[in-house]
Amino acid sequence: MDFRYRGYWSWRSRETVSSPSQTAGRTVSSRFTAFAVCGADRGFALIVVLWTLVLIAFVVAHLTATGRTEIRIAGNLVSNAVAQAAADGAIFEATFYLSDPQPQQRWPVDGNTRELVVGNVRVMVRLEDEAWWINPNSASPGLLEASLRATGSDPENARRLANAIGEWVGSAPAPRPQNMLLAEYGAAGLDYGPPGAPLETLDELGRVLGITPAVLAAIRPHLTLFGPPEPSTATMDPFVAAAIAQAAQAAPAPQPPPDVLTTRITATAFGSRDARVIRSAVVRIGAALPLGYQVLAWSNPSNGS
Repeated sequence: MDFRYRGYWSWRSRETVSSPSQTAGRTVSSRFTAFAVCGADRGFALIVVLWTLVLIAFVVAHLTATGRTEIRIAGNLVSNAVAQAAADGAIFEATFYLSDPQPQQRWPVDGNTRELVVGNVRVMVRLEDEAWWINPNSASPGLLEASLRATGSDPENARRLANAIGEWVGSAPAPRPQNMLLAEYGAAGLDYGPPGAPLETLDELGRVLGITPAVLAAIRPHLTLFGPPEPSTATMDPFVAAAIAQAAQAAPAPQPPPDVLTTRITATAFGSRDARVIRSAVVRIGAALPLGYQVLAWSNPSNGS
């Protein structure tokens, strides 16, 4: 054989054939690289799993908190509904005892509070005579003026406001022409005038010319739309008593028949979960009425009469 060819094959053998140590080194390096890549993938997957678990935990915690809040709200609504039903039941019970045919069995209308238990709810009931307050729909101008003075208005302003109320409800002794009233209200920047009709709510007084929110807030607790033209001299309201005295109305005024009584029944119910509901009704009691009584108004006191 030619030595050139033998040298060639010898050179190729040295180039392609590796020693055992080189082969082992490359194997270890390949395995290490594969292990590193696999470990990185596993670490990333672990992070994804952990964040997923955190997200699921957050969602579960949020749903649990929301569910507890909804349950609490539902419980409060049920407690308020039960308390309101108990307050309404107490009003019906008071009406029943007020209309008892035996006078000695009737509950006295004295403004005192009595305690009832309706179901499992404690209810405080107070009975007041509507004749203890002033009815602006039918009160005389002198009484209206006296009531305004008793609640803080000066004499001149009280006289003017009493006349304005009389013109609004149509009870003014000397009513002025409607066009004159409209012009007066228009000069004050108002686009309406007195209707010349009884008030439907006490809040309507706030539309009367000159009646400011402060004046209305001062006089409103002493008014009613269900009382007689002249309040009773046995009133429990000191402001009304002072107005009667100022108006020289101490003599007994015309009153409803003795067998007819208009009573304000206020029931305050205390239920579970600190529920507290106040209900008020104005009931007219009389043997001449078809059912022996007539409900004139029924609402929450904050809603007005």
